[in-house]
Amino acid sequence: MLWQLTQMLWVGGLWLLHIGLVPVLGMIGLAPLLIDEVAGMLNALMVAFGAACVIFQALVLIQAEGLASLWRDIRGQLLLVGLCACGMFVVVRFGWPDAVRWQVFSYLVLGFSGLVLVLQPVPGWSGRVREAHP
Repeated sequence: MLWQLTQMLWVGGLWLLHIGLVPVLGMIGLAPLLIDEVAGMLNALMVAFGAACVIFQALVLIQAEGLASLWRDIRGQLLLVGLCACGMFVVVRFGWPDAVRWQVFSYLVLGFSGLVLVLQPVPGWSGRVREAHP
């Protein structure tokens, strides 16, 4: 359950910010410079939150499937891609702040790796309903 909750928070939050909040700010008539400033700040916060959630999910995966699952399992590979995308976002944001397209690219790589991760089964769950203990 922790896997799904964490995944819902960071993947849903990333896409809600990118597809929902930023366009709505433009539709209500805020100044474009203000929208860019708010979106930049919220993007950085969402990527940091996403990185923390990706690390937490990696720990859950390691506990359920073992350390080798990080590079052998598609879920581990997607988590590593997401972590690299977070790192790339931070490096570009502080090392090359004028490269806004690279920031958007790394944000979208993080978002799409999260979307593909949503389609994967939960670690440690074999597809059957677990019985409650009396």
